[in-house]
Amino acid sequence: MILRLPSPSLPSSFLSPSAPNPPRRFSSSSFPRPRHRLSILRCAAGNDVVELDAFTKKSGYLFELSAPEANSIADYDISKIGAIYRRKPLILLRRLSQIAFTFGKWFAVRYIDNLTERSDRMFELRAAELRNILVELGPAYVKIAQAISSRPDLIPPSYLDELSLLQDRISPFFTEVAINTIEQELGLPIEVLFSEISPEPVAAASLGQVYQARLRRTGQLVAVKVQRPGVQAAISLDILILRFLAGLLRRIRKLNTDLQAVVDEWASSLFREMDYRTEANNGIRFRQLYGGIPDVLVPEMYLDYTTRRVLVMEWVEGQKLSEVNDLYLVEVGTYCSFNQLLECGFYHADPHPGNLLRTYDGKLAYLDFGMMGEFNQELRIGFIEASLHLVNRDFGALAKDFVTLGFIPPTADKEAVTKALTGVFQNAVAKGVRNISFGDLLGDLGATMYKFKFRIPSYFSLVIRSLAVLEGVAIGFNPDYKVLGSTYPWIARKVLTDSSIELKSSLQALLYEDGVFNIDRLESLLSEALRARTEKVMSRKQEDDANSRVVVKQVLSFMLAEKGAFVRDLLLQEFVKGLDALGLATLDSIMTSIPFAATLSISTMTNEDKINLRTLRRLLRLLSGLQRNENSKPFIRDDTPYKNQQTNSDEAALVFNQLASVQEILPLLSVLPELPPESQQQLLNLPADLTGRLISRAAARTIRRIVL
Repeated sequence: MILRLPSPSLPSSFLSPSAPNPPRRFSSSSFPRPRHRLSILRCAAGNDVVELDAFTKKSGYLFELSAPEANSIADYDISKIGAIYRRKPLILLRRLSQIAFTFGKWFAVRYIDNLTERSDRMFELRAAELRNILVELGPAYVKIAQAISSRPDLIPPSYLDELSLLQDRISPFFTEVAINTIEQELGLPIEVLFSEISPEPVAAASLGQVYQARLRRTGQLVAVKVQRPGVQAAISLDILILRFLAGLLRRIRKLNTDLQAVVDEWASSLFREMDYRTEANNGIRFRQLYGGIPDVLVPEMYLDYTTRRVLVMEWVEGQKLSEVNDLYLVEVGTYCSFNQLLECGFYHADPHPGNLLRTYDGKLAYLDFGMMGEFNQELRIGFIEASLHLVNRDFGALAKDFVTLGFIPPTADKEAVTKALTGVFQNAVAKGVRNISFGDLLGDLGATMYKFKFRIPSYFSLVIRSLAVLEGVAIGFNPDYKVLGSTYPWIARKVLTDSSIELKSSLQALLYEDGVFNIDRLESLLSEALRARTEKVMSRKQEDDANSRVVVKQVLSFMLAEKGAFVRDLLLQEFVKGLDALGLATLDSIMTSIPFAATLSISTMTNEDKINLRTLRRLLRLLSGLQRNENSKPFIRDDTPYKNQQTNSDEAALVFNQLASVQEILPLLSVLPELPPESQQQLLNLPADLTGRLISRAAARTIRRIVL
């Protein structure tokens, strides 16, 4: 239901949708105020009794601050917060008593349930009681509960069901208070701003509540978010207490992680979330960066109607993502999260189910941009390298990555850390990258982190939250979903295509072990990268197609594009080595067919040439589209081709057979007209480039053998 508001007398410039100035330029005294307007709003709600929210009813009196005090903590500053509440010791004592008594009573009842052996019967009731306790204690505790309410693998079902209600079903505060807040913040009567508005909030959350309305000036249907009264003072007091407890816990348990810094990071993001102007600007930036991704919807923000405590944005219709079984949109969310974390570094740090909607036309809509995070370039590269080293079981390099990311101090015993990480990750990686659970990894790391004094950097707490919540949403209807496994294809694609010096160096170090090219790792990266759904291939009707034409087209599209130049250069280099070795193997084969020459048993091939010949065979196999299929393991096999003991002639014969298989796919090169002109030109240049490199190598080898 939406209530139509009476029309005031308005200047024509206000009614014009193209009016350049914001509506706040008018003074509220310029407009007649209809009598009993708020009474009409209340009557329009019907006979339903609107419950006063438990936070205001039970705890609101604790958090009253003067205007100067409230303004001094508009931004997070723990010293200013501490200064305010040091002057209010009774309020601090009351709050501590309230928290201790409320939780103490609940834990005591749970203990009695255990003693009387009725825990199972009372489980659902206690879960509901816990939810009510969190609501009564206020927004800070609701936010903490929301952070864990998306993990069905960690939270018992009854508790999960209750805590999920905290996403968007918290009791609202009075609409009259909300209307007054809107008018005070925007400086205009409600009927001047909107032609229609819902008489009750359509959703209520921990920090504010949302109304559906229609802008009078443009007729656009919008969501109007209004902040709860007293919320900033309440959260500031609770953060002061939580920060004290974090420091106490760190000293008692002798933890290396700076828990107070973690609280500060969370608190800073929470304070930014309470400034709706910041949220609006975040939403605009998020829309610019990710709004163009297919099947992603980011609502438009209306800065003219936004202040610190009021936010107006485009109205979005849909269902919570957790309530619809749409794995495709989860994949879309994973891809969008990859872009946020590893491409742009600006990410949504609070993607709980209440903030992710499936629109009725099948798109993934992001809402609520108050809690965002920044991931700088150095940390993004460190995260990518750590993922690569984990998948490829290079635990020594992984230990160094942990230093780069700030998890362990540079003075830590790298050898001991490597041994410990090997023990933790060996079994997880053995199951395959697609089966690695982000949540399980965090759990398995617990003992090792304590032993080696790991620390969780404050910046990483929001990253962990973002990934864990996304995986939790997916696990809700697909218990086998793994966010790291779904993200790795894009990590592989980024490593293969990124132009940064750091990632090029990482790729080269990954592909060359002791100077020897590791074709298995390249094959793994390529197969995973081609599995990634990118902007160009993301389609709801898309099915995995393993036929050779598709494989060849994808490989060519990647290799011939500018972003594949570095990998293309590496492959040309290995092709040249292999063709040179093939020539030597052919010469050896001819010599062995001559009776007199065969008795000399002289081979022109070195061990390096033999390795290069086998690499050529594998590269040809890859080109022919015969690489491992989707059901095989996507990372390194132990039976590497370098251990095979075939003769040179046998190896050469296999290469020629592989060349024949390449010839069989030549008709599939009809995909060439579908490639961009620059890619076609690059393909035409390859033979000359390959020939020039081959001649240079053969000449250098000949000169070297003559001289030596």
